[in-house]
Amino acid sequence: MRVFSYKIARDYGFAPNPFHGVCTLATCKPRIRSSAQLGDIVVGCGCKKNGLLGRIICVLRVTGKCSFQDYWDNPRFTIKRPFFKGNQSRAYGDNIYHHDERGGWLQERSHHSFPDGSLNADNLARDTGCEHVLWSDDFTYFGRAAIAIPSHLRDFEGDDLYPNVRDARSRYSSAFVAAVNEWFETLPERGCRGRPGAWS
Repeated sequence: MRVFSYKIARDYGFAPNPFHGVCTLATCKPRIRSSAQLGDIVVGCGCKKNGLLGRIICVLRVTGKCSFQDYWDNPRFTIKRPFFKGNQSRAYGDNIYHHDERGGWLQERSHHSFPDGSLNADNLARDTGCEHVLWSDDFTYFGRAAIAIPSHLRDFEGDDLYPNVRDARSRYSSAFVAAVNEWFETLPERGCRGRPGAWS
């Protein structure tokens, strides 16, 4: 088992997407989506930019991993496709990439397209740089009610759960990984517990 920790600078409920009973990571963070395996723990932390430095916005245990096309085709995740005539959680759906008949990429109108629905090539290139989508039905999303990282996970024999790196941190000692797993198992609540910090 591994632990991945990264910073969430913009929390719109899009990446990660914690709605409809399952938390998904289908865009951004291609290295995590590529490397994380079933059973791994992924921790999304706040940062100075959003006023949540040293706090946890979301934590999940990976319980599923698939390709973008499988994510698009799976009836379970149809509700994760963006829908702009519903509520905000539907508008920020992250099930946005699939292939056309020739195998080319299609990007649905979404938080990662341009506002008029036209293709945002930069986002497409970054997001599809990794073919994998992660999901979890064993997660807690705190959103703007982000909790402080427990003190014993800020200074654990030289390890710190807060990712003081640009991308993501995953090189932790086995003892630290065990401590994070023990803490995660004792969280009293699961599911979506708060609203995204960027929502008005």
